[in-house]
Amino acid sequence: MVNGDILFFFDGKLDALPLYEAFAQRVEVLGAVTVRVQKTQISFSNRRNFAFVSFLPARRTKDRPKTYITVTFGLDRRVPSPRIDAAVEPYPNRWTHHVLISSVEEIDEELLGWVREAYDFSAQKR
Repeated sequence: MVNGDILFFFDGKLDALPLYEAFAQRVEVLGAVTVRVQKTQISFSNRRNFAFVSFLPARRTKDRPKTYITVTFGLDRRVPSPRIDAAVEPYPNRWTHHVLISSVEEIDEELLGWVREAYDFSAQKR
């Protein structure tokens, strides 16, 4: 369900809203998920934040599609995949991954597997 905060977040980028809706719908099935809309990102959390949607330009401009969202998730390992646009280790054994999504088809089992792993990792963190 799209509320006013989400519409405000996508103001000027409404063409990306279907990408967010497809992602959010698939994430809801993981279990108890809280969604929080902020100025620069939408966060998904259980005990802690485990995934984010933003417009972070994780790819160089010439390689970035016109319509996209960036899905960010955190794991205790680096995911070795060409789909990962950027991965950083801000803390030991805590990797932040950014994946640029430009079509609903990219919200597939591989991506959702990583997000599911991030959900579980977040739930167990102290």
